[in-house]
Amino acid sequence: MKGAHALVKTLVQLGVDVCFANPGTTEMPLVAAMDAIEGIRPVPCVFEGVCTGAADGFGRMAGRPAMVLLHLGPGLANGIANLHNARRARTPMLVVVGEHATWHRRYDPPLAMDIEALAGTFSGWQRTTARTEDILRDATEAVYKAGQDQVSTLILPYDLQLEEMPEGRADAGPPASAPVDAGMVEKAAARLRKAGRPVLVLGGRALRREGLLTAARISAATGCDLLAETFPARMERGAGLPDVPRIHYLPEMAMDQLSRYDLLIFAGAQRPVSFFGYPNVPAELVDKGSETIMLTSEGRDTGEGLEALASELKARSTATEDCLAQPASMGLPSGPLSGDKICVILAALQPEGCIVVEEAITNSLLYHPLTAGSRPFTLLTLTGGSLGQGPPCAAGAAIACPDRQVISFQADGAALYTLQALWTQARERLNVITLICSNRSYDILRLELARLGVFQPGPSASRLTDLSGVDWVRAGEGMGVPSVSVRTAEDLAREFSQALDEKGPRLIEMVL
Repeated sequence: MKGAHALVKTLVQLGVDVCFANPGTTEMPLVAAMDAIEGIRPVPCVFEGVCTGAADGFGRMAGRPAMVLLHLGPGLANGIANLHNARRARTPMLVVVGEHATWHRRYDPPLAMDIEALAGTFSGWQRTTARTEDILRDATEAVYKAGQDQVSTLILPYDLQLEEMPEGRADAGPPASAPVDAGMVEKAAARLRKAGRPVLVLGGRALRREGLLTAARISAATGCDLLAETFPARMERGAGLPDVPRIHYLPEMAMDQLSRYDLLIFAGAQRPVSFFGYPNVPAELVDKGSETIMLTSEGRDTGEGLEALASELKARSTATEDCLAQPASMGLPSGPLSGDKICVILAALQPEGCIVVEEAITNSLLYHPLTAGSRPFTLLTLTGGSLGQGPPCAAGAAIACPDRQVISFQADGAALYTLQALWTQARERLNVITLICSNRSYDILRLELARLGVFQPGPSASRLTDLSGVDWVRAGEGMGVPSVSVRTAEDLAREFSQALDEKGPRLIEMVL
């Protein structure tokens, strides 16, 4: 059995069944091996940032890693932006990068790069396989390390993929998570009982359904508020769950929001810091006079930590109705579209069980508050701040959950980074509705200019924030996705409702 076949067979044995790929010459043995060994669904992507973004969406929803197959250093470099987002999301992902033959690297061929250095910027685990007989061991370790909510990167030289090796089987077991820190749980409970204005800040797996319901029980027992990290990787939301606001993005607003608390307990979330360093604005957003406690640390089960805290507090066994958001209906707006009207229409019409991938930036500010009483759904957000996460993440989520409707709520500027994801959505016939907020501008950059006191940008600044000239209907249809353009709230409600009744991808440009 050749090395490439050994790798594919091992991955199948370990439960890896999807591969988002943009391969090249050094990965052809792996491509051939996927023909010879069944069990992995190959999903072609015509840009590496789509591969990595789709694997991010898959991992967030499936809870297990997909494989990403990339071509040498340049291919990896093209995918790093969404690998950065995946690292921040703590997404389980396996990245396999083909490398030049071991004996060929010393000649510095044109595509040679320092792949290990690139991988070090986002990988929780990485290794370059040195010998063919190490492939089974390295692949097994890579998958299990990825299963610890991180990106694993396996770099596999071309000649090792072609060499013969004896057959074997993955036999290692996945590592167990570290036990809950009982002392920290007792400390958190004691402080909660005494604090004047406490808050429980949730992140990671604490924002899944069970974690949210446990947090609601803790809130009822102690009177503490609940907050979510600014950009959750995955958050369950809607009626029947507690209404958990997110920490504001703008540092001044976040500081004001957090300043009211004398105790902040973090469960699955990190202490919040400003996205950027601004003059006269602290980097750390929590008031220095407030006490902070990290209930769970890396490698510990956040759900178990919350349950232990609820038990220590002798909280009720179930969350009461008064702690949970009730179903809410809202009237649909009319007239010319605006960001706020789009948020109302989406919150009102999105179906139960849908997955909303939100990368609408400035036009989505009202969306989260509006969805407290919406039909229960899953929200995925832009964890690392690197634009172009939305369209491929939506594709990966749709492959992980083919029976659920996926809605990609998208800014036009961010969507242009990974427009090629529409081609993958069309080719795979994925149930993704892409809603493009077409304001033909980088409004977030205009906001940052305003922070500098530039309220009327000059000709250079205006050119660098202008996105006019994109025909989204033609762009979508050119990628194989049926597309329409709307300008009024009435038209958006009609087209969105129709798209929900149909299978396959759709794109709606919402002209603002």
